[in-house]
Amino acid sequence: MSGFSFIHAADLHLGSPLASLATRDADLARRLAAAGRHAFEDLVTQAIERQVAFVVVAGDVYDGDWADNTIGLFFARQVARLDRAGIPTILVRGNHDAESVITKSITLPPSVHVFEAKRAGTHRLDALRVALHGRSFENRAVPENLSLTYPEALPGWFNLGILHTSCTGHAGHETYAPCSIADLQARGYDYWALGHIHEYAELSRDPWIVFPGNLQGRSIRECGQKGAVLVAVSDGRVTGLTRLALDRARFEQVSVDLTDATDTRSAIEAAEAVLRPLADAAAGRLVLVRVHLSGTTKAHDALAADRDGVTAEIQAAAHRLHEDLWLERLKIATRRPPAAVESSGAAIDPAALMADLDRDPEFRTRAGAALAQIRGRLPAPVAAEADLEAEFDALCAEAEALILGRLTGRHC
Repeated sequence: MSGFSFIHAADLHLGSPLASLATRDADLARRLAAAGRHAFEDLVTQAIERQVAFVVVAGDVYDGDWADNTIGLFFARQVARLDRAGIPTILVRGNHDAESVITKSITLPPSVHVFEAKRAGTHRLDALRVALHGRSFENRAVPENLSLTYPEALPGWFNLGILHTSCTGHAGHETYAPCSIADLQARGYDYWALGHIHEYAELSRDPWIVFPGNLQGRSIRECGQKGAVLVAVSDGRVTGLTRLALDRARFEQVSVDLTDATDTRSAIEAAEAVLRPLADAAAGRLVLVRVHLSGTTKAHDALAADRDGVTAEIQAAAHRLHEDLWLERLKIATRRPPAAVESSGAAIDPAALMADLDRDPEFRTRAGAALAQIRGRLPAPVAAEADLEAEFDALCAEAEALILGRLTGRHC
């Protein structure tokens, strides 16, 4: 068996609407939506340039049913590039593109093999003596352990299993086709190409059991490098694995400690210093960053009293560093130093009146109900992103600082 290489990708989510971003900045949402397609184009280009033997996609090619044929034609066009280069594409359907979910179809090149959902099967690449085993999702929800239905390994062949699964379970991901590492090892395969979990993970190296992560991050919940993996094989064994960074847009989170900041200007300077490494590593891609301001600082009231102004200044600082470094969201989680809460000398002390107000049970009940009502009126993607109830304490702290900042004249 001669040496060869292949690319393992998963969770392309082509056609993902990114609706929450569209409500805030239509141009940014357009560029992010295009990023997923460009990432797949880059994957195809690298596959051709590296002369890989085949490409594996472990589910969720599409984000859901097509609104029209555009996204289907895009995928067909890209795999046709692989076909012309003599590179087969082998894939399974996942929960987002299960047989019951995708109602439209476009004829794909004959070199594209999609595993059926009724039973697990084997697809052979005879020239390489590679046996690929897989099974697609018939429906979005698959509670059973599909790995137990996979065929036995073919002796003398390189055996590769393709499975869309939550495996042992991951926070933030639905449990689909659950299985254990031991279940996968028991099949006797040489490599397991998994999909569904959007973070890169090596569950085992004997055999290799790998989640490549999704091809392109889609929100602040999917931070850091995204892409696929290049797998090298020699004499029937995996000899190396290389991560391929293919994302055209990247989400990041940073925390800025403002303990030493005395005013808004020094707070902005501290934020700019923390953002600088992200700009240096942007490498031509769009970078969206959520900034958390933290620490006990004299600048607390001034920051909260002019959130919009502070947000604009941090965005301006980001653009001074890199034209495509964007502020995804600003979270102010600073605290007022005890010494800053001083009696104003007036008959009524605002700070004393507001102290512990947010811990009053009646207040929390009424405010929580109001937040739930507001969240219920938001579009679903925005509501999922803006978890107002979970940020109740932070919202109270910001409201208190805003009121006190304006009453005492502590503005930016």
